[in-house]
Amino acid sequence: MKILSYNVNGIRAALKKNLVGYLKDSQAHVVCIQELKALQGQVEMEEIESIGYKHYWFSAQKKGYSGVGIWSKVEPKHIEYGCGHELFDFEGRVIRADFEECSVISAYFPSGTTGDVRQDIKYEFLEYFFEYIEDLRKTIPNLIICGDYNICHKAIDIHNPVSNKNSSGFLPEEREWMDQWFENGMVDSLRKYNPEPDLYTWWSYRANARANNKGWRIDYISVTEELESKIQASGVDAHAVHSDHCPIWLVMDS
Repeated sequence: MKILSYNVNGIRAALKKNLVGYLKDSQAHVVCIQELKALQGQVEMEEIESIGYKHYWFSAQKKGYSGVGIWSKVEPKHIEYGCGHELFDFEGRVIRADFEECSVISAYFPSGTTGDVRQDIKYEFLEYFFEYIEDLRKTIPNLIICGDYNICHKAIDIHNPVSNKNSSGFLPEEREWMDQWFENGMVDSLRKYNPEPDLYTWWSYRANARANNKGWRIDYISVTEELESKIQASGVDAHAVHSDHCPIWLVMDS
């Protein structure tokens, strides 16, 4: 079973850049999308459907903003829209698909780059989401949590850790949250088989950052420790250029 996660930074723009062709070649069974920036009725999905995907959307109520989705070739038992928090559900940040052996979440964590107010909302989300997952694990221990976490965990995950030490996305408080996340029964699936540096998932549009691979790893697929033994392979597809992010993927023994 292959699971892929991709912040597309606008689904309509990504589809115009042959996202369908990429997904067809990827042969992913489940695709988690972040930053849809559209309502379902605004997007023609016939091509996605033609390659086998059923699609589930949880868009932000604010037009052109945020939004998450799960597209799957495997019929879910249940789709859970939102995480039960009024603001974060208004912003379309979490959707979950329950399958027979596991549940898959597509999540788009808030960014704090626009100022103190949004940074405080980001911290609120981190606290709430941690507790939300803790509670969820009591009934669904096999969780796969995909998405744009908007945090670089370690120095290896960012091209210049020294100059970015005071940047949102690499702040000590954010990195401490990631420490707790991975010390509390979560596994960073990419790092299980890929310990090398320079594996980034987002690049600024400025200063030719992508061509020079001056990026940040802010997208993750975390799995609960109950599923760690089922991880067969993981990676990033840096060649995919439908967005300022690139896809990340995980192959599980189903």
